Amino acid sequence: MNVREIVFASLLKCEKNKSYPNIEIDSAIEKYKLTGADRSFYTALVYGVIEKKITLDYIISRFSSRDVSKIDAEILVILRMGVYQILYMGSVPDHAACFESVELCRKNNKKSASGFVNALLRETVRKKDGIVYPDKEKEPTKYLSVVYSFPEWLCQMWLNDYGFEKCESILSALNCPPDITLRVNTLKTDVESVLKSLEEKEIKAEKGYYSRNAVRLLQACPISSLDMLKNGEVYVQDEASQLCAEIVGAKENDFVIDTCSCPGGKSFSMAINMGNKGKVCAFDLHGNKLTLVEKGAKKLGIDIIETKEHDGSIALEELKGCADRVLVDAPCSGLGVIAKKPDLRYKEKSAIERLPDIQYKILDAACTYVKEGGVLVYSTCTINKRENECVVERFLAEHSGFEAYDFDLGNGIKSENGMITFYPDTTKTDGFFVSAFRRIYSPTF
Repeated sequence: MNVREIVFASLLKCEKNKSYPNIEIDSAIEKYKLTGADRSFYTALVYGVIEKKITLDYIISRFSSRDVSKIDAEILVILRMGVYQILYMGSVPDHAACFESVELCRKNNKKSASGFVNALLRETVRKKDGIVYPDKEKEPTKYLSVVYSFPEWLCQMWLNDYGFEKCESILSALNCPPDITLRVNTLKTDVESVLKSLEEKEIKAEKGYYSRNAVRLLQACPISSLDMLKNGEVYVQDEASQLCAEIVGAKENDFVIDTCSCPGGKSFSMAINMGNKGKVCAFDLHGNKLTLVEKGAKKLGIDIIETKEHDGSIALEELKGCADRVLVDAPCSGLGVIAKKPDLRYKEKSAIERLPDIQYKILDAACTYVKEGGVLVYSTCTINKRENECVVERFLAEHSGFEAYDFDLGNGIKSENGMITFYPDTTKTDGFFVSAFRRIYSPTF
């Protein structure tokens, strides 16, 4: 199989079986031993087609005599691949994109469709500079959806919440590949040593914009091969997540609970901030995932994390009123990390609408663990007021024993009414929300 055949197979799996793209990509790279240029081409085309699917289907509909919904899945995947190469991959000659797409038809028993595919792609080549998109003024939601390849319901939600200019800015930022950010494990090394080591390997990097322990990589590199990652001197963690752990404010000898801990990044950060002294209880609903936390902690040299399989929406009686700090990094829609996981944009609206009640139940249970004077932090990796501000407002309205707790980490990281949202277009981090509360008195449990 050549690389385009592998791309086709992967995209078809993602389309038909709803496979997770990141898992499928890792599997295909391993299975077919893709390296170098082939690996880069494969990854760019798979992620690119998934990211631009709405835009690609719109363009196909402009040049097709058939309704897109009536085109066979295999042929539609081939067309999306071809159009993407023509419009977004300047290194691929137009004639090659057309020829290879026709070849895919032949190799996948779709030879009868090769004329249709060839004609549509050649029409795309001829008219690619004059494609007419929806009118920004008359149809702003449709315009944003087609141009940035996001579902209309999501564009409308952000239009309602933030207005056109901010909405467009968020959509644009979420279509840009983010920097890879490392969290330095200060139990083993420091930021300056990590930067020096990267410089010696001729990898461009710089200090994080906000977090004191962050290092941003300024170029693509095979980070899995870095010795510093293998030996636990660093691990991959976005700056917004690092800042979330800082906002928790865990210090030496604290008792900390992380109610939704997997895969463990924030538990690790809090334990490191504590100097590996004290105790972190890391809970998660999925016990099979807790091995990630245990293995990660061991590699990082952390021995104060205890894991437990537990449903975060149910309070544990024996822990009520015991914790100095509690983190609820709640399950969420993940809309803030679409730049890293482009398939998340295609989540069903109905699935997201159920989340605020789940998030509130977890927060309601977790708050019982906080001792008087202790801190409770609620966070998500999404940009959705219903999952963020609305959950916080409901919590404060129904829990008089807590008040909003303002924080100021410097570098512009300052809360308002105990809340802060990191927007990918302005902070160059994941889209992320953090809120903090302090228990001002303890109820009778």
